[in-house]
Amino acid sequence: MTSLPQDRLAEIKEFAGNAKPLDGSINYQFAYLGTNDVKNLLPIKAPHYICLYSEKKDGYLMNAGYLLQQVDLFLSANNIGSCWLGMAKPNKDVPAQKNGLEYVIMLAFGNAAEELHRSSTSEFKRKSLSEITTITGADELLEPVRLAPSASNTQTWFFSGDLNEITVNRVKLNLIKNSIYGKMNHMDSGIALYHLWLSLDHLGKTATYDFNKSDTISGNEFMVKVKVV
Repeated sequence: MTSLPQDRLAEIKEFAGNAKPLDGSINYQFAYLGTNDVKNLLPIKAPHYICLYSEKKDGYLMNAGYLLQQVDLFLSANNIGSCWLGMAKPNKDVPAQKNGLEYVIMLAFGNAAEELHRSSTSEFKRKSLSEITTITGADELLEPVRLAPSASNTQTWFFSGDLNEITVNRVKLNLIKNSIYGKMNHMDSGIALYHLWLSLDHLGKTATYDFNKSDTISGNEFMVKVKVV
């Protein structure tokens, strides 16, 4: 629970301030809170919290996941522990809106009390590649995406199409699970999409996004089409 040094906090804020949105037309803002500013239903405590506020329009949840996952990975790369908090929110003394933008999600962060990183990908409890894609020859590309975090590890992403045009889908859950995880699973799609962007970048490729609704495989909801060059 020791606070991070001010210079390290400044680095985090600078990085977050330069995060790349998925959809540049959606207005958003980051805010930073301390332990006493947060109401959390889970026994997770941290000295710092970054909150994302956004306008509500098509794709805002996916955009939120895409943005905040960049911060999550930056923290991990700098040996700072972090945790997505879907069951937390700012307490009543913190404004519910900022500049007309509504609170969406927060990430807790601080010095890790234990080993920060797993020693092997085998320690991740994740679906196999064959369970999340029908794309042939995509193992190297989608392995980093397969390891992405999701709400309660629901892993509702599915990738169809081919290596030149990848359709990102969200697997439809039953009504009860969807009422609990639906909002967060839309953010999960944004998290996975940022991992996909990183993987493409690592392989020397670029991506453009097409948000126009398109037919997709049964039992899935279309999220975005990724065109690869």
